[in-house]
Amino acid sequence: MTVPVYIFVVGAVVFLLAVGLAFNHLRQRRLIRQLQELAHSLEESQKQIIQEQEHNRQLKQEMTSNIAHELKTPVSSIRGYLEILLGDKPIDERKRSYFLERCYSQTLRLSDLINDVSLINKLEESSDLFPKEEISVSAIADEAVMELEETCRTHGITVRNELLSPMHIVGNHSLVYSIFRNLLENAVSYAGEGITVAFDCYRKDDERYYIRFYDTGKGVDNKYLPKLFDRFLRIDDGRSRKSGGTGLGLSIVKHAVLFHGGDIYVRNREGGGLEFFFSLKKK
Repeated sequence: MTVPVYIFVVGAVVFLLAVGLAFNHLRQRRLIRQLQELAHSLEESQKQIIQEQEHNRQLKQEMTSNIAHELKTPVSSIRGYLEILLGDKPIDERKRSYFLERCYSQTLRLSDLINDVSLINKLEESSDLFPKEEISVSAIADEAVMELEETCRTHGITVRNELLSPMHIVGNHSLVYSIFRNLLENAVSYAGEGITVAFDCYRKDDERYYIRFYDTGKGVDNKYLPKLFDRFLRIDDGRSRKSGGTGLGLSIVKHAVLFHGGDIYVRNREGGGLEFFFSLKKK
């Protein structure tokens, strides 16, 4: 091998080695950068998990406090009535009957509260335990209307079910029933006397039904609308207690809608009352 050729070969080898070293250096830098990005991503994920855990802890603490507050009134009432009934002073039959009726009424309220809390917890933590089957939304809405027919008549409320028939989805019967039942009860309790309540399917596509539920009653102050689905919301002090509600009805509605792959929002209706718009996924 001549000297020029030898020098060329050596130069080429040195060049290739330099290129290889440079490539390895770039690859190492890229790997280090990827590891740094991964470490940063893991750190951010850990922070997010800690924040979510703290948020969930606060929610559970708040709910526990609210439940204790809600339980206090009926339990105190029952205790007070029973202490009178079991006391030494004689009580005439009319008062005895009244106190027993009040005790029974408060136990019903306690039972409703326990059932509603249990339902929300189950929806949040074990939603897969709710079975699904093909059901008719319009037929279930009719069930809720029939169940509350006498109550609505007492308050002079006209109910119109204008849903399309059939409206079949793959869902849970009791949860869809709870949507219409709680919306109706909310209107009966808070919207006022002599109003009209109606619901219809204002749109549908291949995936969802879009349903509107409205009343012609009083509505609420706009500042409360973003919180209307919160648990134990108090618009007026003692409002749920006076109406016999648990303060969880609209929260259950929201959870049941989310369970069926939909979403929900509420607004004050032009002309008075509230309008709820929600969707239900067909399958």
